Amino acid sequence: MINPIPLYQKMYQEMGPQHWWPADSKMEIVIGAILVQNTNWNNVDMALTNLRDETGLNVKQILNLSVEQLQSLIQSSGFYVNKSKSLRAVLSWFDEHHCNFSQMVDTYGDQLRETMLKLPGVGEETADSLLVYVFDQPAFIADKYARTLFTYLGFRNLKNYHKLQQRIVLPKMFTYQDAQEFHGLIDEFGKKYLKDRQQFNDSFLVDFDKSSLNTRARSISDQN
Repeated sequence: MINPIPLYQKMYQEMGPQHWWPADSKMEIVIGAILVQNTNWNNVDMALTNLRDETGLNVKQILNLSVEQLQSLIQSSGFYVNKSKSLRAVLSWFDEHHCNFSQMVDTYGDQLRETMLKLPGVGEETADSLLVYVFDQPAFIADKYARTLFTYLGFRNLKNYHKLQQRIVLPKMFTYQDAQEFHGLIDEFGKKYLKDRQQFNDSFLVDFDKSSLNTRARSISDQN
């Protein structure tokens, strides 16, 4: 099992706080998390701009769009037929709960993640992203950058999301704010240093002690 806190501490020390997610509201995060699958953020940004201009990102207004209208507005994000179906299903779920995020946490409790995974087009990465950025719950987002980073640090058999996510053990003191920062740090680090092994070798983590990830976490309260 992997205790990632020493890595988080090192990255935070070197890079500082990221306050990461390009969105102005939690509902924009929800929509973006669906649209960003299998594409880059520039394409998502165009789709979000179209939706914002047409609906103000109002859930009910989006749900009132025709299938053809919605597909046209999000076409730039790619796979727009499937994404329109997923977006409708996910937004309908939120609409049923009046987009009351804290109440949804209370309603579903420990089953919140599993409930989201049953929604069309919601996989583990999307579910964990929503847990962290929308529902304010601590979770580790084991995206491609994270899997590459831990592989370069010397961990094996991390070929898919589930394999890394299941090996990460977060301490009780790890908050959703920590989870947001950690994800932001990893993704910003990834853009600079995880294109290939040579880039990583030029980074401040090249000599990071992997064994520290198997030790008991130190306090991180001073980083928040």
